[in-house]
Amino acid sequence: MSEATIPFADRLDRLGEVAVRIGLNLQPGQELVVSAPLEAVALVRRITEHAYRAGASLVTTQYSDDEATLARYRFASDDALDHSAQWMADGIARAYREGAARLAITGSNPTLLNGQDPARVSRASRAASRASREAMEIITRFDTNWTIVAFATTAWSQQVFPELPAEQAQARLWDAIFASSRLEAPDPVIAWQQHNAALHAKAAMLNDRRFHTLHFTGPGTDLRVGLADGHAWAGGSERTTNGIDCNPNIPTEEVFTTPHSHRVSGHVSSTKPLFHQGTLIDDIRVTFEGGRIIESHAGKGEDALRRILETDDGAARLGEVALVPHASPISDTGILFRNTLFDENASSHIALGQAYTKCLFDTEGASPDDLASRGANMSMIHIDWMIGSDKIDLDGLHEDGTATPLMRRGEWV
Repeated sequence: MSEATIPFADRLDRLGEVAVRIGLNLQPGQELVVSAPLEAVALVRRITEHAYRAGASLVTTQYSDDEATLARYRFASDDALDHSAQWMADGIARAYREGAARLAITGSNPTLLNGQDPARVSRASRAASRASREAMEIITRFDTNWTIVAFATTAWSQQVFPELPAEQAQARLWDAIFASSRLEAPDPVIAWQQHNAALHAKAAMLNDRRFHTLHFTGPGTDLRVGLADGHAWAGGSERTTNGIDCNPNIPTEEVFTTPHSHRVSGHVSSTKPLFHQGTLIDDIRVTFEGGRIIESHAGKGEDALRRILETDDGAARLGEVALVPHASPISDTGILFRNTLFDENASSHIALGQAYTKCLFDTEGASPDDLASRGANMSMIHIDWMIGSDKIDLDGLHEDGTATPLMRRGEWV
């Protein structure tokens, strides 16, 4: 049976099953904390059923509403934007510490906050980042199993396909989500197991090579990304520190590792727009020196980019570098999804901010200072943006300077 002939309700159920069984690998007795836009309630219900079938002890969902979010920026006082629900963030962090799994459903309007005062948006973003820092650190350390999946909301669909009527736009986006999430396979769970094996093989090859630096070159880009001491490449399903294998992103096409926060130099240009917290940032051009961005520009959203870089000391340094071939299934759709979950899996990318310390060997018992000395960046943010295309070449450099071609015109050599 082809995907087109599978009823929508069955396809949505498949997504719920993949989210629970592959994305989370939810364990019997485990709690699950879900965050989702209001419109995604149908998917939340499918996920909740599959979670309880898998033995979940409790599923708790926190819903967000774009209109309520927008009302805050329109009507709240400036001082009110410095507040965040610390009590809620503390409760979520406690749940993660005690072993709860985390599932986020993405799909909010990607340009919701366009036209809002960037200074007000920045104040609220800083407050939220401060409040949720402990929870984010638990996630980036992979101390518990987590995943992100997508729901094709009406507003997001119309941003992706503005030329189509709303119903057709949503149907087109759902088709792309289901296909890239490997739900068209006769058995999506087996399809994901095979895909994970291929990503693991690519990560193993890079771990065997032990490159010192990655060198990206192409139009507007000549960037050297030094890799953290004892870095480890990862991709596909990963084992958390509590021993559970999970797929953090559904879909995923990347292999990624931890850069050295003080060994990045050169200049780089974005190859796709960044949609961050409802704001469009496009045509990003930055220069690194000693691991830090010393000059930044953007064709659109430059003020928002500047405020991101000012979040804290680690916001202008890298916490992740990821490799994705240009001919990935997501890139092959030709769709600009306007959503990082998808666009980052259509292109090699880098991330500002917090490092995934999971991507380091021999970290047991290491203190934050120990990890920082090996190059792991620390920050309240982790923001991916795309630098790969069919015009970008990539070499792996060893410590003696010898180069090995890894990608040519965006494809693995």
